[in-house]
This record gives sequence, C-alpha cells and structure tokens, in this order.
Amino acid sequence: MIGTKGVDNMDISFGESLRQLRIEKGISQQQLADILFVSRSSVASWETGRRLPDLETISRLSEFLGADVGSLLRAAEKNAQRPKVLLVDDEKLILSGGLPVLEEVMPGADINGFNKPSEALEYARSNKVALAFLDIEMGKVSGLELCRALLEINPVTNVIFLTAYMEYSFDAWSTGASGFMLKPISPDAVRRQLELLRYPVRGLE
Repeated sequence: MIGTKGVDNMDISFGESLRQLRIEKGISQQQLADILFVSRSSVASWETGRRLPDLETISRLSEFLGADVGSLLRAAEKNAQRPKVLLVDDEKLILSGGLPVLEEVMPGADINGFNKPSEALEYARSNKVALAFLDIEMGKVSGLELCRALLEINPVTNVIFLTAYMEYSFDAWSTGASGFMLKPISPDAVRRQLELLRYPVRGLE
C-alpha cells in the first residue's frame, strides 16, 4: 500500500509504486509526462519496469507526488537488483499464458513480455537481461536472429528458445542458447531449464 509518506510495502516494485502514486494523485500518464517534460512512453516504461528514471527525475517525482524520496529510491534500487527476464513471442495468446507461468516459477525476477523483437532489444540495451525466452518464428525477425543480437548486447544472457516444432532445435543450438522448450510453457518445463542455464543466475528461484 502506498501513501503520501512513501512506500509502506517494501516488496512493491518501483513501477507499481509510481503507478499507484499517480492514480492517488488523479492524473494520467500523459499529464505526469507533461509536468516532467518527458514523453508519455517514458512514464509508461517506468511503470512497467522496462526502464528506471534518473536520480534527478526520481527526486522531482517524489516532490510532485508527495512521496518520500528515500522510499522511491529504495524501490528503484530493489527493482534494479532483480534479475531481468524476457518472454518474446509475436502471439499475444502465448504471452498472456506464458507470463503468469514464469512469474509463478521465478517470483524473485523482474519479468517482461514483448511481441515485437525491436522492443525487446530496446529493453535489453537499457537493462542487463539475465534470461530470455524467445519464440523462433516471429515474422521478419526470427528468434535466432534476436538471440544473436541479445548476446551481442550481453554475452552472458541465457536464451531459451520456444517453438511448436522440434525440427528447429538443431538451428537453435548453433546460436549459443542455453535451452529449448516446446510450447505451451509449463512450470515443470521452465524449472528443468533453469537447472541447465549456461550462466547460473541468483534470484531466479
């Protein structure tokens, strides 16, 4: 629960804190963006956890929203320390069904879903991604290409490919991926893959 004095529940993320404080204030994302002289997409990115504002902006947010700056900074620090996990699939049904499974298995991770590879790459450039679940077939940009791009950004990102077709597994292994899963995503399958990560990550359990 968030009040005007700060974040009372220390388990809450920075994005959740900001969203609740904004709603308490009765303003939209666009109105907050106008006050801070940033884009609405920036505010949306902060609230979804895709990005964090800089220290000066956090200070301005605390002043305008009536929140304790220390509480917001602690929430931001905690959010930054959580392992970053991506699920990228151009089928929204897979995202909506897969994200709750990943959240169940990895409650200590910061999990984000994308249906556009370009958005996943933008996120990866601003955040150190520990683990990425990638669909192999995604239109113009395949999961194999996305894997290579993610590993260029961060060579120790663990990549697990998702597909409905077993024959793709041979191509997947050649990219430096950690694992391969058949759809649909299941908790047991995810747990098995976490035991086989090429680069073990603390905090995913």
